Amino acid sequence: MGDTGGPRVAVLQSNYVPWRGYFDLIHDVDVFIFYDEVQYTKNDWRNRNRIVTPNGPQWLTVPVFGSTGKSIREVEIVPGRWGEKHYQALRTNYGKAPFFEMYRPWLEEVYRQDWRSLSALNQALIQKIARDFLGIRTQFRQSSDFLSQGKRSEKLLSLLKSSGASTYVSGPAARSYLELSAFRDAGIEVVWKDYAGYPAYPQRSGEFYPAVSILDLLLNAGEKAPELIWGWRRRS
Repeated sequence: MGDTGGPRVAVLQSNYVPWRGYFDLIHDVDVFIFYDEVQYTKNDWRNRNRIVTPNGPQWLTVPVFGSTGKSIREVEIVPGRWGEKHYQALRTNYGKAPFFEMYRPWLEEVYRQDWRSLSALNQALIQKIARDFLGIRTQFRQSSDFLSQGKRSEKLLSLLKSSGASTYVSGPAARSYLELSAFRDAGIEVVWKDYAGYPAYPQRSGEFYPAVSILDLLLNAGEKAPELIWGWRRRS
């Protein structure tokens, strides 16, 4: 809990099997709010992420229908064999990884399902990984659960007030638009998340690629994943 008794809160759009920093942020807070009411952005992390192959990173992209002007919650997935293709890419590139067999039944189940909503897919994967595979006990909520108004920084602050937050934990990209004085006036402390210093771990490629899907870490490190996401800081 924050210093004034309210929860530490993070607010972020759902991404497709995001990198370990996303889960590090979830671990840092009491309440994580999915901000899927905001506009969908193309060529971003919402519907795609990267895995590591012997030849370097490879994109896995979830095909979506026309998304112009839509919120993330409104974006629908194009039916087809994308799930089978993603699973086959994972099996081809991680079939001999130390922990592929541990996660194989779950991966098969995920990619057999007929997903229609991108937001539902992303959130289901994020919550499953956080709770069952990483042991994170953070509470997940939807931005629609809270009253909010205004635009960008004002809307975010309104959402945080409605959630009762005493501390807002944010990624560094928000430094360019957050009106910090308004947060101070509202009694909400802003803490900037530091994503630097994550330790490397064995990958299939000769070069280490840090900005890839959490699936790469899980399949290569298994139960050691939490240590490589946040546990290492206790030793530094």
